[in-house]
Order: sequence, then C-alpha cells, then structure tokens
Amino acid sequence: MRLLLILLAAFAGDLRAGELSVAAASDLVYCLEELHAAFEKEHPAIDLKTSTGSSGNFFAQIKNGAPFDVFLSADVSYPEAVIKAGLADEESLSRYAVGRLVVWATGEKTDISSGLTSLSNAAIKKIAIANPDHAPYGRAAKAALQYFKMWDQVEPKVVYGENIAQTAQFIETGNADAGIVALALVLSPKLAKVGRWVEIPGESYPRLEQAAVVTRRGQDNPASALYIAFLRSAKAREIFDRFGFRLPQ
Repeated sequence: MRLLLILLAAFAGDLRAGELSVAAASDLVYCLEELHAAFEKEHPAIDLKTSTGSSGNFFAQIKNGAPFDVFLSADVSYPEAVIKAGLADEESLSRYAVGRLVVWATGEKTDISSGLTSLSNAAIKKIAIANPDHAPYGRAAKAALQYFKMWDQVEPKVVYGENIAQTAQFIETGNADAGIVALALVLSPKLAKVGRWVEIPGESYPRLEQAAVVTRRGQDNPASALYIAFLRSAKAREIFDRFGFRLPQ
C-alpha cells in the first residue's frame, strides 16, 4: 500500500526532481544503457546514478548501509534476503527477467562448437566464470559443469571474475581462452560481433530469475516507485527481449 500511494502521488505531479541510486547486477551493464535512456526520456527530472557489480556483494553492501534506492539482482534470492533483513519494501519486489548462460570465446582458433563440452578440450587452457561465492551467474556456471559431470575435470583451468562483466572482460581480452557468461552481454551492441557463443541448456542450471526491490532508503524517494513501474512496462520488456532475457514466471 505504501508503494502504491507513493506511485500515485508521483503520477499526480508531486514528484520532485532529484537523484535515484540504482545498484544492478553486472549482466545488465549494457542493457541498462538502453533501459535508462528510455526511463530518462519519460522522467527527465530524475538523475539516475548507477552502480554495477555482483549481486552478492551488493547484498552485503546494503546490509552495511550502502545508499542505494533500488537493487536489481541476478537472483531473486538476494532481494528476498534484503526484505527478510528488514531493509527493503516487500511490496516492491518485482521479477523482471530470466537470465541465460552461454559459452563464449573470442580467439579465432578456439573451438567451442560443441558448447559446454568444448571446455574440456586440452587446447583451452583457461576458462573464465564468475565467482560462485557471490555471483549468481557463477553459481549457475558451476552447476552446469557439474550437471554435465565436467567440474572436476575443468576446475584446475578455471579463473574467476569478480562478477559476470569482469568474466566477459577476461575472455574479450584473451586472458581466458573461453568461458561462461550471460547471453545479455554477448548480445549487446558492444560485443555482438565479437567471437562466437553457444547457449547452455537451461535445464542444466538453476533458473536465473532476476528481481528488483526498493530498499528502505528508497521508500521515501518517489522516483523508486516510478522506476519499478518502468521495469514492468512494455518498453522495458521490449529492451529485455532484445538482450535475450526470458519472461519471468
């Protein structure tokens, strides 16, 4: 009810010009450029301040008082944990997308035509994944390798990115021969023509259901409710679709 009242007040013209601080999972780093351009076109008085990183690290920062208004996580469990800790508005929880995993390589001679099983090839010396300790895409990557009974074989070759964007950077720069990244990254305009990718079967890893939530700090900022409403809009859905995100349940 609180969120609804704030939203109604905002649409009635009471929204004050100001800042909105958004913490977002790094699989959204390129998608956010388009999302925020569309949001700012609708709400030019709102100045968006965006930080991207691993969902687990943002969860820890919010628990320690980090000044974020809205939290976009690559895994719904982190916003739910923020709510459970009394640090977010349960009513604002919004599932906005489902992420997908791919094997990606940029080297001309790196063969990933067999998808995930290609990573066991001796020619691939380093495999990049996000850190499973705090990055949902890293946990999903490890789960997929375990599903295909490959983890024990490839673990000695694994290098860990702090988040999924850094993981992609390792592959793009050649510091890893191949790796497992978010489909949203390799479909971005920046990387769409870089290297080759093969999607990993969705049944091999836990569903990456992504969600946003308004933090306790953001509850008093009317722009937070407008931002959540925008994530649920047809325009946002169109952008999510172009970056390969599936519809959430």
